[in-house]
Amino acid sequence: MPKIVDHAVRRRQIAEAVHRLIDAKGIEAVSLREVAAEAGFSMGLVQHYFTTKDEMLLLAMEHLHHRISDRVAEVTGTPRAILRAALLELLPLDEGRRTLSRIGFAYLARSVVAEPLARVLRDGLPYVLGFYAGVLRDAQARGEVPAALDADRAARGLYGLALGLVHPALVGPYSAEETEAIVDQHLDLLFTGQGATTATASTSTS
Repeated sequence: MPKIVDHAVRRRQIAEAVHRLIDAKGIEAVSLREVAAEAGFSMGLVQHYFTTKDEMLLLAMEHLHHRISDRVAEVTGTPRAILRAALLELLPLDEGRRTLSRIGFAYLARSVVAEPLARVLRDGLPYVLGFYAGVLRDAQARGEVPAALDADRAARGLYGLALGLVHPALVGPYSAEETEAIVDQHLDLLFTGQGATTATASTSTS
């Protein structure tokens, strides 16, 4: 019988090889030939799925987003616990997440000159912000966050907070403990109601 090929598995293996190369040598080191060697595949097999480097990077970046989304989706608990886990998943607090952050920075830099990658980042942002806002509205319904809070504006603030913490947590000077403490402090403001004043004031002046 002919061998049954699981193409989804092959693509995942290629994406993981791309990420190993990015983490070890940088995104400029990624090529069809280098990825084939890293994955243990023939050049012809990789070319069966991709014809350009950017096609391969696009798949690998989408694979990275799915990994993070899947991990966040597994979190259960209170709205605050879910938001906390979602934010911490984006931060380089252990070696696994430091690797993901290094890869993420490489994609961000490449997206400045590669429109397909930039489009994926743009298209994915509303889903992230919608998730944060939805959790905040759930907290409002439970009486854990003041009804005066603008959930959409607060969601943008949470996303900006996470992005702003990645670099100082990755290269210094923030330790993992300090980074977590900043996230907890911000969530405390939202969930004790003190953050609602700022959000309302921002809405009235915009």
